[in-house]
This record gives sequence, structure tokens and C-alpha cells, in this order.
Amino acid sequence: MAEIHINDNKQSTQLSEIQLSKKTESNQPSLSDIQKQLDELKAQVSQLQQQINSNNQNNQNNSSLTTESSKISEIENSLQLVSDIVRYQPLRDMLAAKKWEDADTETIRLIADIAGHTDLEDFRPAEVQHFPCVQLQVIDNLWLTYSEGRFGFSIQARIYQEVGGSLETTIEQDSKIIQKWGERLGWRENNRWKKCDELDWSLNAPEGSHPARWWNSPFGSKMTNYFLARLMSCEIQ
Repeated sequence: MAEIHINDNKQSTQLSEIQLSKKTESNQPSLSDIQKQLDELKAQVSQLQQQINSNNQNNQNNSSLTTESSKISEIENSLQLVSDIVRYQPLRDMLAAKKWEDADTETIRLIADIAGHTDLEDFRPAEVQHFPCVQLQVIDNLWLTYSEGRFGFSIQARIYQEVGGSLETTIEQDSKIIQKWGERLGWRENNRWKKCDELDWSLNAPEGSHPARWWNSPFGSKMTNYFLARLMSCEIQ
């Protein structure tokens, strides 16, 4: 049975312009519509790339090449935007429906996917140091938005600092601070870490309680401290 158990042994970024804010269901684009947008954008990129290759062969002037390269850059940015909407849509939908436990599981899948893994156990602490800040900010922003500011990585990082945590204590892997932090988040009680099915999966849960399962890493305290350090270095706090 899954358990929130953090082993006490030492073992200019901005949100992309992804508009994942609350909308009525009637205004939500379907996945088929989004896929159509992706296909159209890919076709435009391919067409422009062919034009650039043709211009290179015909030795056309630099001004024309620069204009076409600029168009490709704009379309690729749009392509990334649409791709990100597809990537985060399941999490957004779960959070909008207040399905906190489902969203918690989806958050693990998302983080592993962004890191290029299919399983949390393959995601090692050293990789956390290079995890993209923008992606963390998007995930955090979704949790903050739909929980009305109660849940999210930034809340957890702030509470960690409120109980005495800092970048220095993450390096030291201070277990006492981690225990205090777990108590504030409702993960630890009577000197033991709670199992996941003992947690409150409602908005009545303690501030910062979720996402929770992500912290239940097979790498224990080491992953916890590395991830907290990454949140602070990304200024998600």
C-alpha cells in the first residue's frame, strides 16, 4: 500500500503563454480540434522549410531567408503552445473537477513524462537539478488555480521555509526539518508518516497537502531535498 514515507536517512523563467485557466465546458476545444491544429501547424512548418531550402539552392537574398525563418520560429512557438495544452489538459480537467487524488496521480505521470521516463522509479535525484522550471511553474499554477490557493508545489516550498528550511538545509538533508514540514502538511502524525489512503483528499486538507504521492519517491529523503532545492532555485515558493 502506498505510503507517504520520507526516509530520514540521508540518501527570466515565466509561464509559457498557455491559457489553461477556467473555462466553461462549451468553450473547451476538443482533443480532435487540438490535434487538427497541430497537424496544420506542422504542415506550415514543413512548407516553409521547403521554401527556405529552395531559396538556399537558388541563392536568394538574406532578407527573404530571414523573413521565412522568422515565420517558422513563430509557427514553432505556436506548435509548442498547442502541444503543451494537449500535455496538461488531463491534469487541468481533473483539477477543475476537484478530483484531487486523480490529479495527484496524473502529476506523477506528467513529471516522469517531462523527464523522459514512464515510471517514477526511473527518475533519479540528480535529474531533478535540471528539471525545467517552466514546466514546474505550469503544474504549480494549475494546482494553485483550481484549489483556490491551497495546494501546489509553491505552497509546499513556502511551508518548508516557514519551518526553518532553506537551500542549505536541503544540502544537509536535515531530517528534523523534513519531519516538521511533514507535520504541517498533514503527512506525518504521532511520529509516523501516514499512508496515502489516510490523507484527506478534499479542500479541507491542511494547506499544501497536495500533490502528495510525488514525494513518495523510492529515493527517499534524497529526492525530497533535491526537489525542494529545485523549487527554490526556480523561485517556486
